[in-house]
Amino acid sequence: MIICLDVGNTNIKFAVYDGDTLKLSFRVATEHKKTSDEYGGQLISILNNNGITPDDISGGIISSVVPQLDYTLDRMCSTYLKIKPLMLAPGLKTGLNLKVDNAKEVGADRVVNNVAAVKKYGYPLIIIDFGTATTFNVINEKGDFIGGVIAPGIKGSLESLVNGTAKLPRVEIERPSTVIGKNTVTNMQSGIFYGFAGLVEFLVKKIKREMKCEKVTVIATGGFSEIIAKEISCIDKVDKLLTLDGLKYLYNLNNTEE
Repeated sequence: MIICLDVGNTNIKFAVYDGDTLKLSFRVATEHKKTSDEYGGQLISILNNNGITPDDISGGIISSVVPQLDYTLDRMCSTYLKIKPLMLAPGLKTGLNLKVDNAKEVGADRVVNNVAAVKKYGYPLIIIDFGTATTFNVINEKGDFIGGVIAPGIKGSLESLVNGTAKLPRVEIERPSTVIGKNTVTNMQSGIFYGFAGLVEFLVKKIKREMKCEKVTVIATGGFSEIIAKEISCIDKVDKLLTLDGLKYLYNLNNTEE
């Protein structure tokens, strides 16, 4: 079995694969001050509760956009799983051609999503990740990553709205029954939900126009992908495991004997 870690600004997603079979997936909060022992204890407890022992794990891979945790999680893997995980960094084989100004600027999470989407769905593609930020990745008809868009995240936008005002309350992010809200809560829910739905539709339309491709498949992933996809027609497929599947593929790609 192998373990895959997708380290984001808000959550760390874990997945354990036995070959191509997903045996377990879960997430924990990203906490910069947590030690390798604290993460390790949490990991071992969850593995044991699901009938998996540390000896079952033979390898691992980490994709991280939080550099402060790279050493912590590497040490966690070596101490508690007795493995040296691969780190998604320059030099790791991905098979992805980055046609951008500076390939080093492209976040690890975006690389993994692009690799997974190309392998699973072909191309051309638009991959939308509803994470801490809302990212749009564009894969052209040749399978090259040619750039994209980074927009604010849904949850972060709501937090900014609440923290920047004196009287607005914290609300659940959900679809209100009408666009015109009748109270403060539904006013805010409408602005966040329908506002982001409109943002996605508009950007997808503009991106497709610039790509000049007849058929572009739009894939959505991340925490709020399902709720937004239900409202708009431009998303063709929701794939919540896209990043973790991409990490599994990259692990296998870089452990295949020449």
